[in-house]
Amino acid sequence: MVATIVSPASKERQRAFYFYENGSLLLEKLIASCNAKPIPIRTFSTQQLFQATNNFSSEKLVKGFSILYKGSLEGRIVLIKRSFVCNAKPIPIRTFSPQQLRQATNNYPAEHLGIYWYKGSLEGRIVLIKHLDNLAYIAINDLVISAQLSGHSNVLKPIGCCLHTPSPFLVFEFAANGFLSDRIYVSCVTELQHQPMVWERRLKIARQIAHALSYLHTAFARPVIHMGIRMHSILLDENDVPKLSSFYFSVSIPEGEADVEGFDGIRQFGFCAPEFKATGKVTEKADVYDFGRILLELLTGEDSLNITRFTIDKDSTLVAYIHNRAQGSCINEIVDPAILAEDGDGGASLQHQLQAVVDLALTCTEEDPQRRPTMVDVTKQLRRIERFVPSLITCIHPNIY
Repeated sequence: MVATIVSPASKERQRAFYFYENGSLLLEKLIASCNAKPIPIRTFSTQQLFQATNNFSSEKLVKGFSILYKGSLEGRIVLIKRSFVCNAKPIPIRTFSPQQLRQATNNYPAEHLGIYWYKGSLEGRIVLIKHLDNLAYIAINDLVISAQLSGHSNVLKPIGCCLHTPSPFLVFEFAANGFLSDRIYVSCVTELQHQPMVWERRLKIARQIAHALSYLHTAFARPVIHMGIRMHSILLDENDVPKLSSFYFSVSIPEGEADVEGFDGIRQFGFCAPEFKATGKVTEKADVYDFGRILLELLTGEDSLNITRFTIDKDSTLVAYIHNRAQGSCINEIVDPAILAEDGDGGASLQHQLQAVVDLALTCTEEDPQRRPTMVDVTKQLRRIERFVPSLITCIHPNIY
């Protein structure tokens, strides 16, 4: 077997190639996120600007931390700004070299967090580094949507990326307490010897994630649909504040349209909204359905794709099982025993909260998307349930209560 020796020059050309390939994809996604209108920014060469300003010797005005030069560019008089800021804050999304990330993770050891995540130390701070092998498009999508939402306290904030590899590496803030799934799923809690999460905290996390999804659906001119809400896409910081992540398959509804084509590759999974399976198209109500499934997992402690406590037909789902059982079963048969075992004298309040959340989850997972509430309504309802007063536990759809 003959080893192939790659020269440093060839490696540099390869990195440059990937940088431009991934950079163009990133720019394309950024443009698409601006309602498909081109970003009104052009690039000029240094030679053009030197010529326009007569080698930066033309009329100028010092203003604050920059100099404005009068120039002539392509037949029009323009102002050209030259900044000399020393302590400016960096753009939120930074670029890192492959060497920096290898050093940050100690050369990507076999032990990592989940399938795609690595813990690393970069410039004196602990970070999470994500790498999706051979999936450049969805990595760029994840980065762009994360950046758009980075102002929300319940979204995992991106720090930067490395575009010099076939599939970009993404760098995010650190979430010290890991994945929500490891604190909720009975099988994970047992295997990892974690303490089960108390109900009050589960409910608070549900409300915070609901708020993040409401923001996703309403804060932009074109609503964004997450399309991949799972326990593994929610991380927890050191205070158990949830951070929504993994916007791989997120899509925006085009202006003037009621729905949008979802990423066809995920229709095969059992946790998709029924209308997406049937038509390949989605609205914000697809996220409502997925969130309803998250509520059921928080209640039961079960993984929708790996159910251990209930006897469910192989062709059925957790959602279908709870819909069938909730009609004539005691809620105690459904809820995670760890929740029922919690101490305290609020037994009646707990039962009312659990029942209200079951009912809300059932409404969110209605077969007909028109019968589901919006995420804004869901968030409001969860706030009412959190501060439980019997008269405030009102229904979104009276026929199910």
